[in-house]
Amino acid sequence: MKRIFAVLFCVALLGSAWAANEVVVYTAHEESIINALVPMFEKETGIKVNYVKLGSGDVIKRAKAELSNPQADVIWSIGGEQLEAENQILQAYTPKDWDKIAPVYKVGTNWLPYTGIMNVFIVNTKMLKADQYPRKWTDLTAARFKKLISSARADKSGSSYMQLANVVSIYGDKGWDVYTGIMKNMVISASSGAVSKFVNDGEQAVGLTLEDNAFRYFSGGGPVAIVYPEDGTVAAPDGIALLKGAPNLGNAKKFIDWCLSKPVQEYLVDAMARRPVRTDTKDPKGLPALSTIKTVPYDFGWAAKNKDAFVKKFVNIAMDLGL
Repeated sequence: MKRIFAVLFCVALLGSAWAANEVVVYTAHEESIINALVPMFEKETGIKVNYVKLGSGDVIKRAKAELSNPQADVIWSIGGEQLEAENQILQAYTPKDWDKIAPVYKVGTNWLPYTGIMNVFIVNTKMLKADQYPRKWTDLTAARFKKLISSARADKSGSSYMQLANVVSIYGDKGWDVYTGIMKNMVISASSGAVSKFVNDGEQAVGLTLEDNAFRYFSGGGPVAIVYPEDGTVAAPDGIALLKGAPNLGNAKKFIDWCLSKPVQEYLVDAMARRPVRTDTKDPKGLPALSTIKTVPYDFGWAAKNKDAFVKKFVNIAMDLGL
């Protein structure tokens, strides 16, 4: 009996030690990337990753609800607007190799850049010839694109909200007229991830999506081309952040440092075709250099501050158009 008790006691101690050596993560990351990176981190550090996968909005809701009694340490890979809007639940942290992070991505309050994202048009090359491609956001308002533009809803998708904000940031008050014109030509997708597939499959001629999403179909040999809007596209990061009151603070910092390390950034370039946020890591092969694309600054504070009003206006327009 004493021997059994001793064995059980040792097992309990080992379990407690393992549980204590953990980091708890809330994430909206792709499952395939989670399944690849989590074992890599655990093997390299000996730290257990307990993660909860949720939609971006639910990540924020859960973290806010737990603010008085934090249950998680890190928010991993959600849109910058959401992190900026709720930056009061986050804890500022200067990661290792901060000097290697590109200045264009250092835009957050209490959160850090994780990967670089960009708005693009994906075009079906069988449905449109090169001289028929839309080259600017304003081109998408043309009657010839009626019911030929695939897009997710700006009130449901973080990337679609960024596209809306992209247009308004370029054209100011006239931006709403431009975006309304685009909406008149839209076929709404159930998710932002489905947009590129619809274009690849020939269901719509043009899609509004993120660069990495479009690039997967392009690099896979699909009948698609990627167009960078000549009137400007947002180049911005999605984010990773330390939660205020993180119960496993030391391990949380190690996890963030690891995610921003050169090997992991290089992995994300290869696996996701996302642009790295480090200056010493190459862009995905086959994509143009960032310096050759007309980018516009994206004020996350402005986008977050106006989100409720912009989303409400989007919903009203969508209702009027029957979307």
